[in-house]
Amino acid sequence: MSTPQTPVPQAAPPAWEAADGSTHPGYTSPIPVVRTHLGHAIASEWTKIKSVRSTMWTLGVFILLVVGIGVLIGLFISNAAGELHGDENMLSMGFFGLLLGSICIITLGVLTTASEYGTGMIRTTMTACPSRGRVLTAKAVVFFLVAFTVTLVSTGVVGLAQTAMLQGIGARQPTGAEWFKATVGVSLFMALLGLISLVIGSVLRHSAGAITIMIGVVLAPLVIALFMITHSLEKVREFLFEYSIPNQLSVFYSNSLTSSGPTGWDPLWILLGATAVAFAGAWTLLHTRDV
Repeated sequence: MSTPQTPVPQAAPPAWEAADGSTHPGYTSPIPVVRTHLGHAIASEWTKIKSVRSTMWTLGVFILLVVGIGVLIGLFISNAAGELHGDENMLSMGFFGLLLGSICIITLGVLTTASEYGTGMIRTTMTACPSRGRVLTAKAVVFFLVAFTVTLVSTGVVGLAQTAMLQGIGARQPTGAEWFKATVGVSLFMALLGLISLVIGSVLRHSAGAITIMIGVVLAPLVIALFMITHSLEKVREFLFEYSIPNQLSVFYSNSLTSSGPTGWDPLWILLGATAVAFAGAWTLLHTRDV
């Protein structure tokens, strides 16, 4: 006759506490649960943009072009014979370096988004932050602030250097409004131009293609207009001149290529509208395509 065995008591499973305070059987993690927000995505994108070499190279070349060309032009004019016209704005000499520097801003804007698709890093980014719109917004915020700050510092240095070198050769001192447009205004314009490049990089997901398209957008209208010499294309030629990026950039220095077209702060509002449309399109595509 067999002796009945006494049942062995089983240990109670551990419990974990949910966010609503209720307890459930399972494992209790020592890691605190934090609800993520846009600030976390911005911090992540700031870490990325300051860590990669492309940022240092593109912004370094940008500063070299803007400051270097601006100072060289100021030195050349100050040492050349003759004087500037009394109504000529000293700050307008900063236009040439900024136009070449725009290529650097475009390149950095494209690389901020398109390079992650080329390396496959975008999969890690989207895994860490599944909200795709939040990722795109964070990239846009970080890039805009970086581009605006670097451009503002560069144009400010060029403006101070040129006014110091050219004040004794007949040019008038720029007004406060001219200073504001030639520093803050043009910095906002350049940051928006780079932001459009960032959006195009997100849409195409190809660095070389997006950079080529953006350089074409900047330079092609002006180049095409230069060769439209027939009378029948005069209106088209005038339109391309007026709304080309170089002409809109020169408006901030009160030195437009044409006597008509955008004036004052019009170029900034035009570019802001184009950026909003492009961003909305990129946002939509980001949610309808696979990573």
